[in-house]
Amino acid sequence: MKIAIMGAMIEEIEPILSKLDHHPENSELDYILSNLKNIKLHYIADNRFFEAKYKGIDVIVAYSKIGKVFASLTASVLIEHFGAEKLLFSGVAGAIREDLKIGDLVAATKLCQHDLDITAFGHPYGYVPEGKIYIQSDPELLALAKDVARRKGIELKEAVIATGDQFIADPERKEWIKNSFGADAIEMEGAAVAVVCDAFDVPFFILRAISDAADMDAGFDFDTFLKSSSKRSADFVMSMLDRMV
Repeated sequence: MKIAIMGAMIEEIEPILSKLDHHPENSELDYILSNLKNIKLHYIADNRFFEAKYKGIDVIVAYSKIGKVFASLTASVLIEHFGAEKLLFSGVAGAIREDLKIGDLVAATKLCQHDLDITAFGHPYGYVPEGKIYIQSDPELLALAKDVARRKGIELKEAVIATGDQFIADPERKEWIKNSFGADAIEMEGAAVAVVCDAFDVPFFILRAISDAADMDAGFDFDTFLKSSSKRSADFVMSMLDRMV
């Protein structure tokens, strides 16, 4: 079995690479790259892919860079070039549901693109002909995540995640996305990954740790919460991987 793990930023994959290559004392990417023992590094399509064995399973890790185009490209390479049979995404998201707080883990039940707009032609927001407004997450991986959360005594919240190529700080825009799509959280890659996996019939699971809450203003320091939320998400994904092996 080949499992792909994706993140959009270096901070989102550093904790995973440190576990795969046994660098608990230092999870910085530059340190890991200069001390690789168990990971094979590939350069493909202007990106880096990290291939490792984990308890007998082939694992390929990649950070896509931010945004839907890079996420789509990376997911396609993971599936077409590396032959990934399942794809797990670990990262952070902003909350637009009031009860979601910083550090909360959310599992996407379905994903949509909030910035996809051809309503001028009579279509609903998030839709293009022969496409779908929502892509459903793989039910078996979602069930596995719930079981992992139960065993670890962690609360895992289900969420509709809306993806777009903007960092949304405007409260009115957040409210519009929530009302238009029934969304609970927003980020910049998930739905693009979902579209690719759906097209290739590859089961996928999108996990996000909340890094900014719905009631925070645009002046908050995103970096303050990025690393802690990324690590929380990555640790959970590694627990899922442990169950999958």
